[in-house]
Amino acid sequence: MISAADRKSAIELIDEANENGARIELACRELNISARTYYRWKNSKEDKRPLAKRPSPKNKLTKEEKQKILKVVNQPKYKDLPPSQIVPSLADEGVYIASESTFYRVMKEAKLNTKRTGVKTHNVKTIDTHIAVSPNEVWSWDITWLPGPIKGGYYKLYLILDIYSRMIVGWEVYEEESSSNAESLVKKAVFKHGILDRPLVLHSDNGSPMRAQSFQALLEKLGITKSYSRPRVSNDNPFSEALFRTLKWNKDFPVKGFESIEQARSWVFEFVNFYNKGSLHSGIKYVTPYDRHYGLDDEILKNRKEVYREAKAKNPSRWSRNIRNWDKIKKVSLNPTDDLDKKENLKKKVL
Repeated sequence: MISAADRKSAIELIDEANENGARIELACRELNISARTYYRWKNSKEDKRPLAKRPSPKNKLTKEEKQKILKVVNQPKYKDLPPSQIVPSLADEGVYIASESTFYRVMKEAKLNTKRTGVKTHNVKTIDTHIAVSPNEVWSWDITWLPGPIKGGYYKLYLILDIYSRMIVGWEVYEEESSSNAESLVKKAVFKHGILDRPLVLHSDNGSPMRAQSFQALLEKLGITKSYSRPRVSNDNPFSEALFRTLKWNKDFPVKGFESIEQARSWVFEFVNFYNKGSLHSGIKYVTPYDRHYGLDDEILKNRKEVYREAKAKNPSRWSRNIRNWDKIKKVSLNPTDDLDKKENLKKKVL
C-alpha cells in the first residue's frame, strides 16, 4: 500500500521532470508506475471525510442530562436496581429523563454497569473429591428409571456402587422415588457389609431423595459422610452414570419395557450377579469387582504377570517392550483435581 504522502511526492517528481522536457510515460517508468496510475493519482480528490465537521445529533444528551442520569442511578433507593426498573419508577413519579437503553449506555461509559451493590453474587460450589484405597471407604449411589409395561411408566432402580472395587453393594427396584426407599437401601447395605460406625463417604447427585432431611439424618446416625455433586453438573457422579450405561446397553436389557416389577427385580438380580462375579472390569485391571472387593485380585494379577513373563521368555523376539502392566491399582479417586494430585505427590515424597 502506498501512502498519500508518497503519492504526492511521486506526482511532484513526475511534474518537475515533465516541465524539464521529460515525457510523462518515461518519468513514470523510472518510479515503476504506469502513466495511467499517475493520472489517476493526480485527478483523484483528497478524502476529507475524517476532517469534516459534522453537526451533533439533535437527540444527543447534554452533559447536564448525563450527570442527571448518573446522579439518579447512584441514589440510595436506585443503586441496587437496573435501568429496567429505574425508568418505570421515575415515570410513576412523573419524571422522564431518558430511555432504558440510554441509561445503560451512560452507565457503561461511567463503568457503572457491573454488579450493583447489594446484588447477590453467584457462589461457585467446589467439587467434592474423595480417594478410596480399600473397599467400603467411598460409595456412589443414584437412581435410574427402568421402562415399564406401559408407555411413560417406569420402575425406579436404586443402586449403590463401591468406587474402589466397582462392586454393586446394594440395590432395590421400587415403583416410586422416595427418601424412605433410599433410607431402607442404605441401611441394608451398611448392615450387609458390616461397616456400621466405620468411616464411609456416600456420594450422590442432588435429587430430592438424596437431599431429604430424614435421609440426611439417617446418614448422620450411621456415621456416614455425605457428599454431593455440584448443582446442574451431570459428570460429578461418574461411577454410577457409567454403571447405568453398562446396565442399559446390556444385550439382554428389555428396551421395550418390563412386564412387571417382579420381572424387573429378577432381571436386575441376574445382572448384578453377573456384573459382580462374571465381568472383567477394564478400570480395575480386568478382574471382577467381587475379586477386587474381597482381595482375591492380588493372586490373580500375580499369576497373570507370571504367565506374561514366561511367554516373553519363550519368545523374546515377539516382545519389543516390557510385558503388560498388571500391577494392582492402589487407589481410586472420585472427581480428582490438580490440587489433590499435588497433595498426593507431596505425601509420597514425605513418606
